[in-house]
Amino acid sequence: MPEVIFNGPDGRLEGRYHHSKVPNAPIALLLHPHPQHGGTMNNKVVYGMYHTFVRRGFSTLRFNFRGVGRSQGKFDNGQGELSDAASALDWMQSYNPNAGACWVGGFSFGAWIGMQLLMRRPEIDGFISVAPPANIYDFTFLAPCPSSGLIVHGSSDELVPEPSVAKLAAKLGSQKNIKVRYRTVEGANHFFGAHMDPLNELVDQYLGESLDGATRAEPAAALAAALP
Repeated sequence: MPEVIFNGPDGRLEGRYHHSKVPNAPIALLLHPHPQHGGTMNNKVVYGMYHTFVRRGFSTLRFNFRGVGRSQGKFDNGQGELSDAASALDWMQSYNPNAGACWVGGFSFGAWIGMQLLMRRPEIDGFISVAPPANIYDFTFLAPCPSSGLIVHGSSDELVPEPSVAKLAAKLGSQKNIKVRYRTVEGANHFFGAHMDPLNELVDQYLGESLDGATRAEPAAALAAALP
């Protein structure tokens, strides 16, 4: 889990990066919660997702937004943080030019930034959004949502009411050619407290099914391409 420092739009950014030994491994970028409310790349939800992606064979990066930890700059109400995320993805792609797929994951504020990045970067194939703050930030930019993914929320979230996220998931899931899976963790609050294990299990299960589906689709796609 080597520490990395890379250039961002407002100075150097600090991250932790795992490079997969799998040839042409998929890449995953993970984004942390609100910088002004204690969010860092070492948040336990982000940390858990990071290790789940690593175990699934991804080259995986989590990093601190500007002004957090050793990352330079100052908080920019989301606009600068989106630019930071884009720079982080650029950095990952420079080390993984032949990556088999590209995913983004985020928790709370990081989920909001991740979904914006998803709209701006067509190479992103899938997403994991944990506790997206649908009652605080505007998610109407997801029209349409360009990729399938997983949304997970705590049933007892005291900051983001579960119905607001269920409504968002239903709206995204109603679009053609997009499959958005929505799952709740029973009894979990916004920070998942003692409910990390079921959260990590949901993420791991979804990744396993998605990767298995992609593997099965490759031979079919190759066969279709070969047909006259």
